[in-house]
Amino acid sequence: MSTERIGDRQRSRFLAVLATTAIGAYLLVIAGATTALTDATAACSTWPACGGGYPFEGTAVTIAWTHRLLALVVGAGVLYSAVVAWRTEPTRVRAALSVPALLYPVQIGIGAVVATTGAPATLSAVHLLLGTVIFGGLLVGLAWSLERRFPTRERDEPLTKSPEPAPEADAAFGPEPGPRPAGIRATLGAYFSLMKPRLMWLLCLVAAAAMALAVGPALTVDTIVATLLGGVLAIGASGTFNHVLERDIDRRMKRTADRPLATEIVPVRNALAFGVLLGLASLATFYVFVNALAALLGLTAIVFYSVIYTLVLKPNTVQNTVIGGAAGALPALIGWAAATGEIGLPALVLAGVIFCWTPAHFYNLALAYKDDYERGGFPMMPVVRGERTTRKHIVYYLGATLIGASLLAAVDTLGWLFAATSVVFGAVFLYEVMRLHREQSRGAAMRSFHASNAYLGTLLLAIIVDALVL
Repeated sequence: MSTERIGDRQRSRFLAVLATTAIGAYLLVIAGATTALTDATAACSTWPACGGGYPFEGTAVTIAWTHRLLALVVGAGVLYSAVVAWRTEPTRVRAALSVPALLYPVQIGIGAVVATTGAPATLSAVHLLLGTVIFGGLLVGLAWSLERRFPTRERDEPLTKSPEPAPEADAAFGPEPGPRPAGIRATLGAYFSLMKPRLMWLLCLVAAAAMALAVGPALTVDTIVATLLGGVLAIGASGTFNHVLERDIDRRMKRTADRPLATEIVPVRNALAFGVLLGLASLATFYVFVNALAALLGLTAIVFYSVIYTLVLKPNTVQNTVIGGAAGALPALIGWAAATGEIGLPALVLAGVIFCWTPAHFYNLALAYKDDYERGGFPMMPVVRGERTTRKHIVYYLGATLIGASLLAAVDTLGWLFAATSVVFGAVFLYEVMRLHREQSRGAAMRSFHASNAYLGTLLLAIIVDALVL
């Protein structure tokens, strides 16, 4: 076996151990943020073992034992990763992985004090914060190691200026412009597609999770129906205005060339009227059947997506996806406001989770359709900064999303279902992102894209079940 192949196997093993250690560290963090571990700590007030108790004497004791054994395994992974990094990795990876290695003994000591003395909440918060820093260091080290291990195979030079849209005559993929006759069924389908229905399920799930988180079992069916109806109408209005404003660019892009306004199945004037009607219906629904704050936030969401994102951010800055994440975060505030008439801290944290998740989610689509976005003149991250940088940023924002989820567990009373969902589907998401680094294909980008949907969708469902049932 060649030395090069042995080196490849060692690097692959290092990445696998590092990724597994990062997920293990995250499990420790989010478990520490939930109510389940709080109860377990009270049931096990000695360290390192739980007095003379056996690991399976009760649920709380079992959780405490599992937490400590997992901490031991993760500690071994942290040590291994740091040692290998100092032998084989560049300086920045060494620095990133040295942080967890140096902090881990401190973390163990604080954990022992918390377990044996029933320390004040401040020390428990420090324990949780250090765990988050350890997880962050592991994930940053993983991102930099992946970047070094899997450089982009094809030409991937970042642009020095924003891309220019391709000349329309050379780039149009749809049929020649001009009104196209269509039957009633096709026309109705065209109007429905203007509303971007594929966005609705996840955004409605965000609002539903926020409502459940806000008031739990006290949530009424009337509030749910009115809020989701207003949300669907707001999404429809935003999507319709987006279609109107981007109709010329849509003709240049393969992915969007068959949209109703690009093909002129729906006249622009009709689409504008449809969007205004949807927007007014949304605001009326929120104001009459929910409350004024929900209506104001709904209006903010429509204006932000239709004007600020579509006209200002998307065509002008590489940070369009990051800042534009505010549009997807607003349903969290709308849902909480619908249930309580105000905006609470958990709603802001949930909105932060969605905000961080958006780049980790959408950058995959930007990679899959990089050439299309360049043809349309959009300065997306892969077009302006290159695919390699984009893949690295997916890892960053995935890490931020996971940290946000653990913070949500800390500020609310979420339990084991939420923690398990975030860990399992977060691990699947990370696995697909690592495959994306290795394969660098459109198929890998789409798998990572779908994994991001699965993560957020299941996380929101876990919030709903946890808040309403458990």
